[in-house]
This record gives sequence, structure tokens and C-alpha cells, in this order.
Amino acid sequence: MQKNLNTLFRSRFLKSFLLLSFSSLMLFSCGSDSNGGQNRPFELLEATIADIHDAYSSGQLTSRQLVQLYLDRIEAYDQNGPMINSIITVNPKALEEADQLDTTFQSSGFVGPLHGIPIILKDQIDARDMPTTLGSIVLKDYYPDHEAFAVVKLREAGAIILAKATLGAWGGGDTHGSLFGSTRNPYDLERTVGGSSGGPGGSITANFATVAVGQEGYASIRRPSTWNALVGMRPTAGLVSRSGVYGGWPSINGSLGPMARTVTDLATLLEVLVGYDPEDPLTARGVGHVPDSYTEFLDKDGLKGARIGVLHESMNRNSEPDSEDFQKVTEIFERAVGELKAAGAVIVDPVVIPDLKELLATRANGPDGDESFKRYFGRSANPPFNTREDVLLAPDFDKLFPTRKRAFTRPPRDPGEAESRHYQYLMARDELMTRVLKVMADHQLDAIVHKSIEHQPTLIKDGVNPPYVSSKGAPDLNTFLVFVPTITVPAGFSSDQLPAGISFLGRPYDEGTLIKLAYSYEQATLHRRPPDSTPPLPE
Repeated sequence: MQKNLNTLFRSRFLKSFLLLSFSSLMLFSCGSDSNGGQNRPFELLEATIADIHDAYSSGQLTSRQLVQLYLDRIEAYDQNGPMINSIITVNPKALEEADQLDTTFQSSGFVGPLHGIPIILKDQIDARDMPTTLGSIVLKDYYPDHEAFAVVKLREAGAIILAKATLGAWGGGDTHGSLFGSTRNPYDLERTVGGSSGGPGGSITANFATVAVGQEGYASIRRPSTWNALVGMRPTAGLVSRSGVYGGWPSINGSLGPMARTVTDLATLLEVLVGYDPEDPLTARGVGHVPDSYTEFLDKDGLKGARIGVLHESMNRNSEPDSEDFQKVTEIFERAVGELKAAGAVIVDPVVIPDLKELLATRANGPDGDESFKRYFGRSANPPFNTREDVLLAPDFDKLFPTRKRAFTRPPRDPGEAESRHYQYLMARDELMTRVLKVMADHQLDAIVHKSIEHQPTLIKDGVNPPYVSSKGAPDLNTFLVFVPTITVPAGFSSDQLPAGISFLGRPYDEGTLIKLAYSYEQATLHRRPPDSTPPLPE
């Protein structure tokens, strides 16, 4: 864990409870509402962007008070109590930035749609005044020279970057890393939050901030969103810039995406994130595909008459369909399909994508990873590494998490073989894209639904000991098809109180339709509930 996090907490420890008590009194001050009565007191737990902005407008709350309340929860539950261990670095200027927003609000009102909204970033995304560690001890002191394009957009919209969160080390696998250890799932502290955007997942479900930005290469947004009862989206490649994000251009596989407790907050965050960035040429593909607003698609009746195809086939090569926890997830998914029908959807069950598993099995990494590595660190004048080979020379290399160490020391494949495998993958990806879109066209589908994750959260002990179980049950379909969007929504809890999700997969750049369908399902079911391990703090 970063030293600056503990230092910040210690310096604030004696006054935090006094500040909390003062803030609580302020939050229960009264004003007028539309019914002519008193405002409902602001409740921090599960607060949405709209709740927070209403509290700002009514005078119940300031940005400083909100930031302090979230910091108090981080102190109480992340490094104490259940020790979720989801935060690597707290923004040392978060309170100062909140004060600036409060001053602006007094003189001219909201600066943008995310005014005063505390946001957590996966620690793969560059932001000023904070290191980008990738969860690895060899990067604990790396402070990038420039912010990510997405972070600049967030700040322009009024957001407060509250903290940077844990992740699967170097942006891969479940959330274990040499810098911080393992992040615990707030719904079951013996289990992982998933990954690789596990810190954002665990922190948002624990109400350490309002929303988060994750990054997905292989189900890295959808898995932690599912296992933490959140809404998460991997947008179509090209909508959101990856400049200033490890694993960006020229690779097209990684995508930034929103993670939230509600579909409405996800849509609001997505509106801010999208846009063309010359430093990430892939975003040129998104030009002309962004609607005026994603929130305009929020429609409680969005499922009425919508044609939804149901994909049952298991997609993860490590899934175990005969296992008990796979069956528990299946039960929740089947119930969710019934809920879609009850909400008015026309269910096409089943849909079959020809040769799905065979095509998915061709997945292979290409040569763009090395160039992406160089471009990312090349944004800084004095990067810690120039090539992947340089990492092997780091003094603390032997302390890397075993699977990451293995990835760096693995002998390179024969160039001819690697090129051939990657070519086969690209051909298979194009073919699978055609087959998915043909199935949707043949059945006139608005979306295809499938299990967000096919298994329940992995036990931490199984992830940190051989054979290092990771990414179990993560469907590879959307990961494979980078130019189709997917949104996952909470679908309920198993008998042992572990969350599961349902994913809606749509056509390229059709995020609006997915938001409409997901919102309608969310409002019809309201499956989201916060974990018991991180309750409201005492007043």
C-alpha cells in the first residue's frame, strides 16, 4: 500500500470523526421540495449523481463535505474493519479541488454534469499528483508527466478524482498485485472482486465514491462489475480515448468504460468520456456515432416490444458447467430471462452462433503490445522503462506477483508462428463479427443477452496459490468482438448471497439501445443492494 495513503489518513485521523459529525448535522438541514415539505435528508450510502446535485442545490451538502465523507468511509473500511484493500492512492489535493468547486458553485453554479462528483480511477489511467503503479511494486514511484485524455474530460465536467484503485497487476487477471496484495470482495471477504478493474468494482460497491472508470481488455470491466453488483459497460472500441492509459494505441483491444451503481449514472459518465482524441487514432472511428445524449435513452418501458435473443452456450474455456456455482449462476440467469419477458420483451430463446467456441479459441496476442508499451511510457520525459525487457532489470522484479513475473520471463514465440496465429485470430474475429450480426439480423434482435460471468467470485486463496485461478467464467465474446458494446446489470443474488449479472450485447456504436434496455430491466427488478460489510458509518 502506498505510504502517502497512510500518511494522509494519519494526519486526518483525529479530526475525521469531528468532521463527520459536523457534516452529518449539515446534511440534515432543511429546505423546500416540490411537495412543499422538507427535503429528505441526504444519504451517502448509494447516493447517485442526481442525489448529490440535489443536495448541493438545496444547500444540504458541499463538495468538501462529500469528499470528506467518502474519505472517512475509505479509512474505516478499506484499510480497517473488513479491509477491502481497494485503494492504492488518495488524491492529496481532493479537498482542495472540492473547495475550488464550492467557490465556483457559489458564484456561477454547476461547472458541468459531474460537478463535485468524486470519481475513482483504475490505477492504469494517468492523473496528476498521483503515481500510476499498475499495482506493481516496480512502478510505485512513477508519476507520469501528463494526464490521460479521459481524465482531462472528467475534470472539465467538474469531477473530482478522489483516488486510484487496485487492479490485476499490469492490468491483467483478478485483483492481486505485488504493491498491495489482494482486494477483498465486500459481499464475501474470502473472495476476489474480480479483475482486472477490481479496485474500482470493490470501491464503488462499498460506496467509497460515486462512480468509477475502469479499463477492459478481457472482461476486465464486466467481471468486477458483475461480482460487485454494479452496472458496467465496455463501449464500442473508438468511443473513448485511451491516451495516457497503459495498454492503449496501437492496440485496439483495451477500452475505458464507466462503472456505477445505477444505469443512469453510467449513462451520465459515458456522455463525458466519449470523444475524438488525435493521440488515440482509434477514436476517429467513433466520430459521427455519438448521440446528443445517452441519458435520453433512459426509458422504463424500454423492454416493451424489444426483441431479445438468449445465448446459453458457455463461452469461457475455463468454465465448469457441471459445478455447483456454475449452476447457481445459471438459475439466476434463467430467472432474469423470465424478468425480461415479464417487462414486455419478446424473447427469442435460444439463439445459436455457429462455431462460437471454435472461433473464440483462436484468440492470440499480436505484435502491437510492445509498441503500445513504448508509446505509453514515451509520454513521459523520464520513463521508468522503455521496453518490456527493461522491466526484468528492475531491482524489485523478483517481488512481482508470480503470474506477472511469468508473463515477463516467458520465452517469445517463433516470429513466424506468432504472426500466423495472430492472423488466424484476426480472420476469426471478422468471421465471428459477421455471424453475430447475422444472427441479430435474422431474428430482428435489439440485443443478445448472456450470463455476465459464468461462475461465482473466486476464492482469494485459489488466486494467490498455484495454479493461480484467474478470470474464471468470463465470457470472451465481447472481448473478442471489440467493435460491439456490452453492458452488464445486476441480476440478483444466489442463495449464498453472491451477486450475478446479465449482459446485453448490441450492434456497433449502439450504446443507446443497450442503455435503454438495461435501464428498463434495472427499474423493473431493482436487484442492486449494498454489501453488509460496509454499512453507513455511525453519525
